[in-house]
Amino acid sequence: MLERQSIEYEKAVLIGVINQSQDAEKVNEYLDELEFLTYTAGGEVEKRFVQRMEVPNPKTYIGSGKMEDVKDYVKANDIGSVIFDDELSPAQQNNIEKLLRCKILDRTGLILDIFAQRAKTSYARTQVELAQYEYLLPRLTGLWTHLERQRGGIGMRGPGETEIETDRRIVRDRIALLKKKLTKIDKQMETQRGNRGAMVRVALVGYTNVGKSTLMNVISKSDVFAENKLFATLDTTVRKVVIGNLPFLLSDTVGFIRKLPTQLVESFKSTLDEVREADLLLHVVDISHPNFEEHIASVNQILDEIKSADKPTIMVFNKIDQYHPETLEEDDLVTERTSAHFTLEEWKKTWLNKLGENVLFISALNKENLDEFRKKVYDAVRDIHVSRFPYNNFLYPEHLDQY
Repeated sequence: MLERQSIEYEKAVLIGVINQSQDAEKVNEYLDELEFLTYTAGGEVEKRFVQRMEVPNPKTYIGSGKMEDVKDYVKANDIGSVIFDDELSPAQQNNIEKLLRCKILDRTGLILDIFAQRAKTSYARTQVELAQYEYLLPRLTGLWTHLERQRGGIGMRGPGETEIETDRRIVRDRIALLKKKLTKIDKQMETQRGNRGAMVRVALVGYTNVGKSTLMNVISKSDVFAENKLFATLDTTVRKVVIGNLPFLLSDTVGFIRKLPTQLVESFKSTLDEVREADLLLHVVDISHPNFEEHIASVNQILDEIKSADKPTIMVFNKIDQYHPETLEEDDLVTERTSAHFTLEEWKKTWLNKLGENVLFISALNKENLDEFRKKVYDAVRDIHVSRFPYNNFLYPEHLDQY
């Protein structure tokens, strides 16, 4: 609460649509996530507008009546940004800006803005800038009519702060230059990955804000930035980790999200290459999130898109200390619930533990059940290493007293 009072947040409203593909409950889930995204970007959500429509209005996405409601609210409450949960076409965005006369963002634009905030290294900034320019190019028409009155805030980071940069030719030239720069960096990073030798590579993957960076810090005893906001990590961090007598490389990757912008998937090719080239994936899941099953499905879908779905994977259900009983259905537990949080033994009696042998329940923050985690990772890495170097089995005693 203190943090919110010390920072001036920009007022925003959210807009979602109920249709055949997403019912009211689903739209509320998406808007909850969009609100978290807005907060991460520096906004405070004042109100949500939801309309039931079979097909979005091709001109303004929502109907004229609902648009009038939004317009009246924006004017009366000094709203800085109106944010749509789905991607708007350039024409829709332009039309809505003329009607509401304020900043109009969609989910893609909002995510790109957060990435612009989070990019720290030259490589990450280049990746984000490329994605932003590719998103901006078809939206140049009429963009500057309202920006003359608005400076800074959500959606205003990165490229496009002076009118000269809106020239299509300049933007296309910039895109070509950034792609050339990224191709060069990609080759350098590919060489770096090749120079790591034959060590087993393990990659942390998962939805954004599930605790990957916290787990990375605990395992590798490093100091990777971790924060309870979406996309705290953009740059891939690779650390050498030793469990028992077995060294391997552990990488922390950018978090996935539903409706991940295609521009970012393409721009962050090298980041995703860490996943593609990994020998073992640690799929971290925030068990305390009410929609964790959808998060798992979203991550699996992206893994499938980058042809990494068939890799050996350990499911790591994190944040068991933050779980509340209403997250699971009543019949998911064999034992009766007697406290606010389940014990480790109770977790192992849920349907989640029936997903296979490679399932773990931990709290990275409280360092709970990390011994079992280390043992399971050790065994998996060892199996990969032994298959790669069958004559080095003398390195691995049958039993280790300490992991």
